[in-house]
Amino acid sequence: MCHGYAMRVTRLSTTPIKGLSLHHPQSVRVDETGAAGDRLFYLANARPSLVSVSETGALVGITADYDAASRRLVLREGDTVLADDQVRLGDGLDADFFAFRTAPGRIVEGPFSEILSARAGRPLMLVQATDSLRGHDVEPLTLVGTGSIDQLSHVAGVPVDARRFRMLIEFDGGLPHVEDTWLGRGIRIGDATLVGGDPVQRCAGTTRHPDTGVVDLKTLTLIGKYRGRQKSVFGAGFNFGVYARCVEPGEIRVGDDVIVIG
Repeated sequence: MCHGYAMRVTRLSTTPIKGLSLHHPQSVRVDETGAAGDRLFYLANARPSLVSVSETGALVGITADYDAASRRLVLREGDTVLADDQVRLGDGLDADFFAFRTAPGRIVEGPFSEILSARAGRPLMLVQATDSLRGHDVEPLTLVGTGSIDQLSHVAGVPVDARRFRMLIEFDGGLPHVEDTWLGRGIRIGDATLVGGDPVQRCAGTTRHPDTGVVDLKTLTLIGKYRGRQKSVFGAGFNFGVYARCVEPGEIRVGDDVIVIG
């Protein structure tokens, strides 16, 4: 165990469409492409570039469910079904992701883009990613410790909801920002082995409430208050949580031990 603390997975968060409401499954299977079913689709504008939570919070209350076998996608808001149709792919599209990489995909035909555009108040295209990184930014996996969340809550003077950071794996039992020390180290969780990656530079999307999408907390200012600006793959910014990649596929479950190797 790292630093003598027993660390365990407390929550898993996935969504088939990047930027929409999160699911919290009890287990996920991970491989080199990420968690099964996670970030298979993303939203793009006409440029085309990624449309993220930082640009619009109007979509965070919409839940997407996708069945890969039948290729059926359902959009819901509460108990209301907004769309229920089979995914049919149209033209190819290469979207810019934060000027860091190009995400290839194909535009999804049918009612989805129109419904999401109307809700967001701007033209959007739903795109199914076609490369192995799918709708992920830098690496397909992310981790953050509740110790880090607790430290940020202390600085903020109010409890901070970890869902703001939309991380795949949350864990408890570690010191604040212990995950920052895992770069290049093996991390055994359940049946899977990961390798810790670079820090995640946060965007303004974290200022939005995870249920309403309303900007209600100055997360970047708060992170900067006690961490300052730090280096990341995007340059200097406000880092919180880390990326990771999978080197041994397997199942990860809530309650699994997080064991840092080496």
